[in-house]
Amino acid sequence: MDKELLQERYNHILSKDLINEIFEIGTFKKFKKNDIIIDINQTLQYIPLLLSGNIKILREDKNGNELLIYFLEAGETCTMSLTCCMGTTKSKIRAVAEKDSSLVMIPVQNMQKWFNENESWRNFILESYQTRFDEMLDAIDNIAFMKMDERLYKHLINKTKLHNSKTIIVKHQDIAEDLHTSRVVISRLLKQLENDNKIILSRNKIQVL
Repeated sequence: MDKELLQERYNHILSKDLINEIFEIGTFKKFKKNDIIIDINQTLQYIPLLLSGNIKILREDKNGNELLIYFLEAGETCTMSLTCCMGTTKSKIRAVAEKDSSLVMIPVQNMQKWFNENESWRNFILESYQTRFDEMLDAIDNIAFMKMDERLYKHLINKTKLHNSKTIIVKHQDIAEDLHTSRVVISRLLKQLENDNKIILSRNKIQVL
């Protein structure tokens, strides 16, 4: 089952021989929703390839407040963890399961070896860097140029895409933490979006129209 899922997610990206090697040397793990997969200041000996589920990548300020940087979907990897591995530094991000997720963890030494020797892996890593770079620029633009109500609505739209559903099961406090603001602000803006007929609110549930 693990190999079938690995092939399904990465067959169009990585060579068949490399997928077989990943299956042999990788460690397959499952995480429940809200489990911490990678924590800040953790020494990374493995890099994750996401097989199923979603992961949110967070930064933390000096007061312990979290800011959402980007989401990972199945078939992707976390380039910020790659950067830490390449530089043998500790993690600067926290990776949290957005929902139940499964991953294969690859030892750092293999990642570096494949980058030099395997074209499909090298292309995958470089494309991942570009994707994450574009997403981080988008996150910076959101913080710098968008009003909080616009950021909130865009965040909800992104959630529907991640979960492939117009209905999101989420608490107002969780959204507030993702967007680095207070629950009171989020609750007020959600009510405003509902009044504008953009969403329908119910207990711990939001339907995006």
